[in-house]
Amino acid sequence: MAMSEDLKRQAAAMALADVRPGMRLGLGTGSTAKHFVELLGEKVAAGFDCICVPTSEVTARQALSLNIPLSDLDTLDRLDMTIDGADELDANLNLIKGGGGALLREKIVASASDLMVVIADGSKLVETLGRFPLPIEVNRFGLGATRRVVAEVIAAHGAEGDLRLREATAGSPFMTDGGHLILDAFFGRISDPEALSRDLLDIAGVVQHGLFLKMCKKAYVATADGVKALSVDTN
Repeated sequence: MAMSEDLKRQAAAMALADVRPGMRLGLGTGSTAKHFVELLGEKVAAGFDCICVPTSEVTARQALSLNIPLSDLDTLDRLDMTIDGADELDANLNLIKGGGGALLREKIVASASDLMVVIADGSKLVETLGRFPLPIEVNRFGLGATRRVVAEVIAAHGAEGDLRLREATAGSPFMTDGGHLILDAFFGRISDPEALSRDLLDIAGVVQHGLFLKMCKKAYVATADGVKALSVDTN
């Protein structure tokens, strides 16, 4: 296993230690969350009791292959914990997510949870968000008009790079599980995430964005020196 994958698995194992029998869990999407699902599957196979809500069809398929019991937020309107990865996290555990394209469902599931726990390797920890492109999920209808306004907003917030429509393959746009498109905004540095969040959500064609602000309360970050547990005040 590559070093980065080994670190991700170490972080996933630390998060798994927080899970108690009978919990209602949100299962994240992405390469780090995949390790958590694998480890949880091993516990379920040994008789561990839990019920889970996946944040994407990819995660759902993986969980079903491991016989992890699944439900949805129509049946379970509240979850005990969501465990997910992140593309970036800062010292206050603000995040950029959505590199895997599941940001809308990830945000819905995290919002329905009493606790959001992030697992990541040390390369994802940054002083200021923005090095990773910010995913912005948009409606297919009116894409040109939405893209123009989004470009104006990110320029006003100091984006250093351009705005790109994410592609699945050359010439074919990436489609989310909800049937939406994703625009990736290249900032370099996001100086005021809260204001940027508000301005993006004010755009009619924007469904959601990948800024997860004041949502994550705990993180396990795996480095070459071991796994570091980070937390913020929950009061």
